[in-house]
Amino acid sequence: MRKQIRERMISLVIILIGLSILTYGLLFLLPSDPVDVLIDSLGLPHEPETIARFNKQYGFDKPFWVQYWNWLKNVFHGDFGYSVKYAMPVNEALWRKLPNTIKLACSSFITMIIISFPLGILSAVYKNKVADYIIRFLSFIGVSIPSFWFGMMMIYLFGVELKWLPVAGFTSWKGLIMPTLTLGITNSASYIRRIRAVMIEQMSEEYISGLKSRGISKRRIIFRHVLPNSLLAVITMLGMSFGGMLGGTMIVETIFGWNGIGSAAMGAITARDYYLVQGYVLWMGFIYVIVNLVVDISYQFIDPRIRRGMQQK
Repeated sequence: MRKQIRERMISLVIILIGLSILTYGLLFLLPSDPVDVLIDSLGLPHEPETIARFNKQYGFDKPFWVQYWNWLKNVFHGDFGYSVKYAMPVNEALWRKLPNTIKLACSSFITMIIISFPLGILSAVYKNKVADYIIRFLSFIGVSIPSFWFGMMMIYLFGVELKWLPVAGFTSWKGLIMPTLTLGITNSASYIRRIRAVMIEQMSEEYISGLKSRGISKRRIIFRHVLPNSLLAVITMLGMSFGGMLGGTMIVETIFGWNGIGSAAMGAITARDYYLVQGYVLWMGFIYVIVNLVVDISYQFIDPRIRRGMQQK
């Protein structure tokens, strides 16, 4: 098992390095110049001497691979550059906004699980009955509705008309309710359909007929056999969803004025804050890499067949 984890870690490091090359390369090819953005933020005139001085100071007069290597060395030391928009180091700007994103990600993920699992199980158990049709219809609507539209409707209804919840910001726990419900409800729709599909597939297996013939109750079959065997097909989706939430959801955070990583990245793109954009992309890549590793390891505990197969290698 340790050997498998080491091999996976090596491959993930290679993926991160490749992602860093693509990220730095794409921003390097943009028509706008980071030096111009820096000069504008300082309110200095765009004179040739000033541009040349800043290019030399920040190493932009060197070839691409030299610039990339210098930037990568700084990244390994925790220096992601300087954010022009927030007038502070990139890692400090992201670190300040990370707690808000973690709060929103955890609350949204828990809400999504609370909604999707009971409804998905209910839809599978009562296949082609009234409850199934209602749940499938609602999940279809949920998949079709964009999260930003659902969020704006919640703002209009609960914030503007009823005045129950704050429209934006996080002044109290009430400010967490609408963005949490927006992410939780819109993401749960696809999970309801997925859980229903995998559970119906499991319930058609021969071992289920054997369990029924032995007189085991339907409730025990569902929760002790069908549901655990269905988790393997859902756990990857859950990991990717949680990774996306930890990376910050730009649109939802921007709509609700949530001071998280996603809204910071959106502002960095608008302000052409290249170093902050690079730091955000690397953060997203790191999150997805770690989530993939955790999911791969969890497979061994959920499915004994995978664990035995790895032990035999």
